[in-house]
Amino acid sequence: MTVRDGEQGFEVLMLRRNLRSDFVGGAYVFPGGGVDAADAGPDVAPAVTGLTDEMASTRLGLASGGLAYYVACLRELFEEAGLLLASHADGQPIRLDDPEVMARFAAHRRSVNDGTVRFLDVVTSEGLQLTLDALEYVAHWVTPVGPPRRYDTRFFVALAPAAQTAAHDAHETVADEWIRPRDALARHARGELEMIFPTIRNLEAIADLSDATAVLNYARAQSDIPRIEPRIIERAGEVVIVMPGDDGYVD
Repeated sequence: MTVRDGEQGFEVLMLRRNLRSDFVGGAYVFPGGGVDAADAGPDVAPAVTGLTDEMASTRLGLASGGLAYYVACLRELFEEAGLLLASHADGQPIRLDDPEVMARFAAHRRSVNDGTVRFLDVVTSEGLQLTLDALEYVAHWVTPVGPPRRYDTRFFVALAPAAQTAAHDAHETVADEWIRPRDALARHARGELEMIFPTIRNLEAIADLSDATAVLNYARAQSDIPRIEPRIIERAGEVVIVMPGDDGYVD
């Protein structure tokens, strides 16, 4: 969940998935995707700053390998939305508002998306480091038993980087929109904006916060993030989703 402050309250970036996608086609989602093998390995450490694998793994409740989740999150944010959370050697965040720099990184993005260049190679060739501590871990959702494809998903939040403009990739995603969480939920209730259950619940969790910084502070304050695995059951002839603690939920 990439957030920024707007004129009428904070906004979250949402992307519409391609209607031809084999998973939630047409739905509005947060930028994200799977962890790749290239998101881990010995060449990752020099390309990142702010977290070690031990620190990341402890935060995610893993024995090891947590750093790859953070790297994957920033890679997907760049691939799907064109935003790069990275800094120069002097610690200054990268800016993409210079036309020449913007064009160069747009070309990098195309190369990463078509698989001809690795994301981490772009980062290191530009003399950058990914600022992993710009991400705050906020939720852990697992797809209910039943669908043939299941997902084990970690959600993070970050402030939108300054001097950068988000744009969908016109492949996996076909539209982008900055929207207040309450507005997104209202539009979903009216049938105007399709979203899946975890997206809805994550928006509900932050909708009443005051500004973008408060969203990050909310995530930082979560000391023990539970693994949420809804159940799909039939009740009174209808298929319903139940959450842990709800009537009918069975571990």
